[in-house]
Amino acid sequence: MRRTSRDIRVANRFEVLRQILATGAVSRQEVAGETGLSQATVSTLVSQLLDLGLLTEVGFQDSGGGRPRGLVSVDPAGGVIVGVDVAETYVHVDAFDPTLTVLASHTDRLHPAENRPEQVVAHVATGVHAVLRHRRVARRRLLGVGVSVPGQVDREGGVSAFAPNWNWHDVPLRGLLAAALDLPARPDLPLHLDNPLRASVVAELWFGAGRGRDHVAVLTLGTGVGAGLAFGGSLYRGATNSAGEWGHTRLVPDGRACHCGARGCVEAYVGAPGIAAHLRERDPASPMLRYEGRTATIDQTATIDALAAGVAAADPTAVAVVADTAYHLGVAVADLVNLVNPQVVALSGWVTARLGPALLDGVRAQAARHALRRPLAAAEITLGRVAGNPVSLGAATFALEGLVAAIGAPPARARARLSP
Repeated sequence: MRRTSRDIRVANRFEVLRQILATGAVSRQEVAGETGLSQATVSTLVSQLLDLGLLTEVGFQDSGGGRPRGLVSVDPAGGVIVGVDVAETYVHVDAFDPTLTVLASHTDRLHPAENRPEQVVAHVATGVHAVLRHRRVARRRLLGVGVSVPGQVDREGGVSAFAPNWNWHDVPLRGLLAAALDLPARPDLPLHLDNPLRASVVAELWFGAGRGRDHVAVLTLGTGVGAGLAFGGSLYRGATNSAGEWGHTRLVPDGRACHCGARGCVEAYVGAPGIAAHLRERDPASPMLRYEGRTATIDQTATIDALAAGVAAADPTAVAVVADTAYHLGVAVADLVNLVNPQVVALSGWVTARLGPALLDGVRAQAARHALRRPLAAAEITLGRVAGNPVSLGAATFALEGLVAAIGAPPARARARLSP
């Protein structure tokens, strides 16, 4: 799609903000040098961000004999941005200041039966209200809310197009969230919807393993599995915001059933349910298999936690299950390396938080066996390096981006952002 002049202005404005956020106190001249934009353009964009309250003047820099250069930085008192990570097993909410420093957090567990849209939305609303109460944030200082949900998301329409693990199809999620959060009275407030693949790769690009890299793949391992992709330093979404469904590529022809309806997907072997299936196949009576109450439904979080504890204790079954998982994950990573030729492949997600260190060596070994030599030599395979929750952080950046994009937008466009 051809970019309009407004699209270019918005992209430049956001790049200036991103550079200032990464650098701290910086002069307009230094921002121009780092971004490649003219000093006149940078001065205009900085003035817009100052008017919005996102930036503040913080003093002067000696210019070596000329006029001192004014310094600007992101203003931590400029408001609050909320990022929400909705997964199949939990809802995590963080409140950030504009420097993307966490101010308050709230986490609710999601039980397997809590998979209807209204139930998930109620947990999101509870978490958002909790972090805002914790910081005593005036509603007018809430700058935006970004919400990440699993599956395929129509970002512009605010619709959860397909969430296979919940069997959601075309759920008008942004409208439901706006009503639950009592936001229709704030048509100017950015409320953005996306998925964890996009959120995670943005977080790693800005603050983690992808910083300073152009070609990045961030693999999110949780109940679901996918790959967030960045090419040329920019997030890659694909034609319908569906890029990165690497978890639903075939790993084993006619293999295990996947929630998407196919068989043999990567997700069926390296997602949390797939790892639990490895464990149950090896030892159906394993005490590491945890269940929801008295039901036959596996408690994914408790089982992965128990497996991690087993690995730490050198339990042979736990070690073998992790080796099985590393084998399948390493083969799938090799395919991804061959396909997209990234500079870094970072493992992320809540399963990685528990099992990542135990998986990493095995994944690297299998990738080395199965990937082509040249693309493999260029790829660092590592763990994600974002402190805290990368998905909520990435979701917050989407809200920040939306706020910046709304500068100068007609009121009708701003109101359309909250329409279901």
